[in-house]
Amino acid sequence: MQDSTIVVERTALTVSAPVRALARRFQGKRADHVVHGVKTVIAALLTWAVVAPWVPQNQPYLAVATAVLMVNASTVYESVRKAAQSVGARIAGLIIALAAARLLGPTAGAVTVIALIAVLAGPRRTADDRLQIASTAVIALTATATDPMGHLFYPVLQTLTGAVAGIAVNALVLPPLYLNESDSALRDLADALGSLLHDMGSGLARRQLSSKGYGWLHQARALDKRLTHAEQQIQQADESLRWNTRCVAHTRRRNTAHTKSDAFKVLRGIAIQVRGIARTLADSAHDGHTDHHLGQQFLDRYSQALHLAAAAVQGSVETHLIADTSDASPRERLRTAIEETLTWHHAITDMIGLGRLTKPGAWHVYGSLMTDLERLLSDLDHAHKH
Repeated sequence: MQDSTIVVERTALTVSAPVRALARRFQGKRADHVVHGVKTVIAALLTWAVVAPWVPQNQPYLAVATAVLMVNASTVYESVRKAAQSVGARIAGLIIALAAARLLGPTAGAVTVIALIAVLAGPRRTADDRLQIASTAVIALTATATDPMGHLFYPVLQTLTGAVAGIAVNALVLPPLYLNESDSALRDLADALGSLLHDMGSGLARRQLSSKGYGWLHQARALDKRLTHAEQQIQQADESLRWNTRCVAHTRRRNTAHTKSDAFKVLRGIAIQVRGIARTLADSAHDGHTDHHLGQQFLDRYSQALHLAAAAVQGSVETHLIADTSDASPRERLRTAIEETLTWHHAITDMIGLGRLTKPGAWHVYGSLMTDLERLLSDLDHAHKH
């Protein structure tokens, strides 16, 4: 009865952990949506209050639309960049509309000329820029024909005012930071690397090289997606710190963010070595030359090293993410894991050198596996020391 209760409790914990993680993710997203909603309302009302008194017919819709676009940019830096592009595109579109109206009037020919100019604007402009230029020019075509200078001045001024209001709200009202997302991406990448190393170690110990060799290689190749995602999250986190007023009061945020790029570089190098190990094991498992097969004595020992390396890889991220705290336990665990793996590495290297392992025909496979492991340890050790 007691054993069944323990099993039920463990099952409940196993199921509840991912459920709690999913609930936290949804709560975080809901909070982000609320913040974006509040900021959007503030930007829209502020822009309307500033622009409505002087805009013709009290219709500051262009300014409000621009402000909403700027305030919902992913970062403060991105909102400034979008503002510059938007203002530039609208000015270009209005100038084109003015010229077309002067030469051809509000006719189908003028619309055709506008479309051709927008398409042939050159590769330096993105498709969105060209579309915005063309749409602005077409919409303004009729208006510029009746009152050219007035309808050229007010849209540009509305765009500028809306852009300034949107940027100001985005920069001053809880400007977005993406440090937690980059932390999560790094931990996920380290967990994936550590899990694969641990799985390979367990598989070698259980004599599963032939059945799982190609599966490990497939998992190692799939790590590229996690690497790309982690790199994008780190770049976004770094960009979110630019011109961010929240960083003035939280200098440690910036210091912590700088270490994430270093952590990612370490994990990217480790991923290369893990992929090399998986490739060598898969090739060895299906090598037709029996004398090239790895001896089980070596595989048993190599599995121990992979388990130690898995712990070291997963611990390496924690040492970066909490580098500014007084908690030294993650660094101590990493140091212990590295030292244990290095000790194993020296012992197995001596055994290979003395010819104590069977299957001497597989010396080149031994060398490849040991070299990849040595490089993995070197990356970890170098990162830990610095």
